Amino acid sequence: MDYSNQLAPEVKEKMKKNLVYVGIFAIVMFFAGLTSAYYVSMGGGFWLRYPMPSGFYLSTLVIALSSATFLMAVHQLKKGAVASMKILMVVTFALGVLFVVFQFKGYRQLVDRGIYNPSMYWSYPEILVNDGRYGDTLMVYRNHQPITVDGNDFYCQGTKLSQKEMEEFQQYMKHYAIPEQVIFAQQSERLKAFPSKKYTLYYNQLPLMIKSGGLYKNDSTPLTHLDEIRLCKMAMNVTLGRGHFMIKGSIGKDFDVYLKGNKLEYKDGGFWSKGQRLSETAQLRAKETSDNSSAFLYVITFAHLLHIIGALIYLMFTLKNALTNRYSQENTLSLRLSGMFWHFLGLLWLYLFLFFNFIH
Repeated sequence: MDYSNQLAPEVKEKMKKNLVYVGIFAIVMFFAGLTSAYYVSMGGGFWLRYPMPSGFYLSTLVIALSSATFLMAVHQLKKGAVASMKILMVVTFALGVLFVVFQFKGYRQLVDRGIYNPSMYWSYPEILVNDGRYGDTLMVYRNHQPITVDGNDFYCQGTKLSQKEMEEFQQYMKHYAIPEQVIFAQQSERLKAFPSKKYTLYYNQLPLMIKSGGLYKNDSTPLTHLDEIRLCKMAMNVTLGRGHFMIKGSIGKDFDVYLKGNKLEYKDGGFWSKGQRLSETAQLRAKETSDNSSAFLYVITFAHLLHIIGALIYLMFTLKNALTNRYSQENTLSLRLSGMFWHFLGLLWLYLFLFFNFIH
């Protein structure tokens, strides 16, 4: 038998609130575990830090506004202003959707800066470029002068390439920036060479020859298929603005790398700490270190986004009830409980946002 109708209204309200509290507690413990794991991992090795994208700032503003409109909607309902409540609930739902939009805008900005979602790779991307790293075996000369790289900055004759010179260099490299899957699919074909009066490709400090439309190490030895793949990967990295780092930009300006809490410098192709170059063992470990910082960022923020999307689905039914006059001045409990959970998710995002700004 259903005895729920025999319960006093105060008991019903308390039971429903307790269910919301249990859900909130479970979510708090889940994110507390994730952020604790982040903090512990951060102190154990190489760690990447960078500013949050503007999309995350906008989403923070939007979710704060949505909480305000939800509060006002409940207040208007208690006053009996049902029409105002309906308008405010529509605005709240629209702001919730806008939060999701700005979150994905933030993810897009991260990807544009070279900070990739680990699901795009078989494994987490590294902090440093290893596959197709410029200068390892292949590099480019401009007007018979080598183009070198330090960090993500490219130089020629000791002078950093200007934006125009870099764009011109990238335009040349785009000819060879062919996706790896295409190269594997065309193993029987030679990589097409692109002659240039200004740029020359070098392999192990020797210029590559162009013969019969292909690239040759000497008169009779063409580049192997493996070397062609290396060239395509290197060209892709240069085109994307990568030198030694997967993330775009300059270290110390656009991002920083830390080791066990100590900020590192990068020069002469290696990491330095407090004026001392790190040991070769540490340099090698840096090359093998995955970008766990960005992996945590994506996992934690996307987990929160999934909770927001779930709450938005429930909010759709809440909005439907509001528009069909299911709520009244005497019946506000469901709306208040929905608001309670929505405010919690807003506060949770604010905590995560501050965590990544001040800890990340």
